[in-house]
Amino acid sequence: MCETCTQLVPGEGPAGAAIVVLGEAPGAREDAEGRPFVGPAGKLLDGLLAEAGMARDEVFITNVVKARPPGNRDPRAPEVAHHRPWLEAQLELIAPALLVPLGRHALAHVAPGAKIGEVHGTVLETPERRVFPLYHPAAALHNPGLRQTLVADARALGRALD
Repeated sequence: MCETCTQLVPGEGPAGAAIVVLGEAPGAREDAEGRPFVGPAGKLLDGLLAEAGMARDEVFITNVVKARPPGNRDPRAPEVAHHRPWLEAQLELIAPALLVPLGRHALAHVAPGAKIGEVHGTVLETPERRVFPLYHPAAALHNPGLRQTLVADARALGRALD
């Protein structure tokens, strides 16, 4: 998997962040810059964080997989398994109060069986941690009708932190 990526994208943010935002894998811009969520979806994510009453530099942002999959395809199970220890180590060290998976792929890794369409914008208590799923910002870029839902969910995220 890492054969076609430019660099790994481990994530960024404060080590003691109360929130960890979790995507699936880096895209082309993220691969080029070595930073998560720097493209159009990242700009929308920044706005969603503002709706929740947070700034990007207050949260830790990472992905399930730390390298861009070839052809920007979905990561395969062996690739996810390969990167899983790094994600788990990050979560253990940061110990966030809330994990925010973005989209169905990231959600599947932290709350197997949960469906993003049913649980977005709500707090889930898993055996490992508190989770607050959101639709992936890229989904709203492809389907503008989701933008209002994402904004409402981001505001609910802010209330969940109070």
